[in-house]
Amino acid sequence: MAITKVRRSLLVSMVMVFFFNVHHLQVMSSPHKEEKSCTNKDRKLLEFPLNLEYLEAEFFLFGALGFGLDKVAPNLTMGGPSPLGAQKANLDPLTRDVILQFAWQEVGHLRAIKKRVKGFARPQLDLSKESFANVMDKAFGKKFVPPFNPYANSYNYLIASYLVPYVGLTGYVGANPKLKCPSSRKLVAGLLGVESGQDAVIRAMLNARASKIVHPYNITVAAFTNKISELRNKLGKTGLKDEGLMVRKADGAEGKVIGNVLAGDESSLSYDRTPEEILRIVYGSGNESIPGGFYPKGANGDIAKLYY
Repeated sequence: MAITKVRRSLLVSMVMVFFFNVHHLQVMSSPHKEEKSCTNKDRKLLEFPLNLEYLEAEFFLFGALGFGLDKVAPNLTMGGPSPLGAQKANLDPLTRDVILQFAWQEVGHLRAIKKRVKGFARPQLDLSKESFANVMDKAFGKKFVPPFNPYANSYNYLIASYLVPYVGLTGYVGANPKLKCPSSRKLVAGLLGVESGQDAVIRAMLNARASKIVHPYNITVAAFTNKISELRNKLGKTGLKDEGLMVRKADGAEGKVIGNVLAGDESSLSYDRTPEEILRIVYGSGNESIPGGFYPKGANGDIAKLYY
């Protein structure tokens, strides 16, 4: 009888310990607990890329369709002003199809980020041909005649597109190790994967035309990419983090090639950029405190507003 009571007591104790451990594990792994472990820094780092996602969405939507978020997903703009100067591009069927796919992917990116954080309204964007012409003039150190027009043809549009996803993907590479929450890192990894794919497709399409002359400037496609990358390095002010389609053999993959269809460091890993570096580049000023370029009134969000 005494042995039976001992066994019963032991069994009850074991059951109680089991349920305590199960409950403890559920609490530790619950979404609510994970949310508490996420930091305000995570939120800021996840919101900042919306600035670039808005730009990409509008540029690709207008380029392929002739209209943007105000028509296809007005709720995502959160009342922000319509972009300036964006228009439909004169694209061949293949290029238009690729850009249209990119456009809808960017709409998805905006939705994905805003499911995770509140976000902010679309900033004022300047996607006019004059805005892109200014970038090209800075890249080459002279005024093009006639001014560069990204919407004129497929060559020009792809060169202009070279300006866009790469800056965003380096931002995601830079943000990922700073994030504390697993769900934040998962989101950024997913965004980075597609942004990297877009950049790779653009670079591959340009690489196929690398030696072709862009009229009427008598400059090759490869030279355009190299000058744009040099400008971004100059504006970013942190050394080499950007490369065009042609590099010195010593700077190619494993020091073996001059072709550079994908940009990468000495180990062929993606370069990273901070929000400050990105602002210097997209403002075109080389200063995160001086808005301009594609963001005439500055970018939105807590990080960007620290500087103006």
